[in-house]
Amino acid sequence: MQERRPLSYDLLESDDAYLVVFDAPGVRGEDVQVKFLDHTVEVRLERFRDFYDGFELMFPGRGVTLSGSADLPRDADVTPHGANATLTRNGTLEVEIPKDERAKELDVVEEDDVENDS
Repeated sequence: MQERRPLSYDLLESDDAYLVVFDAPGVRGEDVQVKFLDHTVEVRLERFRDFYDGFELMFPGRGVTLSGSADLPRDADVTPHGANATLTRNGTLEVEIPKDERAKELDVVEEDDVENDS
């Protein structure tokens, strides 16, 4: 059952941000929770099953509560102030997280051989 499997996601990167795209079928915006914790974005979705006249539910195979998380690279600015989340019409949740400019890698410079000879 889906309640026991984490949500699928893709992690994409641009020059200045990361984009995490979660599958979010059958969900409304008010039923989505997005949290940030230690370079991880956590998502919880509540969705509702449609009822069908004349039919009873025999096996609940599609999850009602879905959750997932994505670990982000160290240079992701994992705070809610710069991030945004969009629930798309095609059933995905897109969470954009900016890169933290302070976390850029430093260039390693080798000492000049002349300095070592002195």
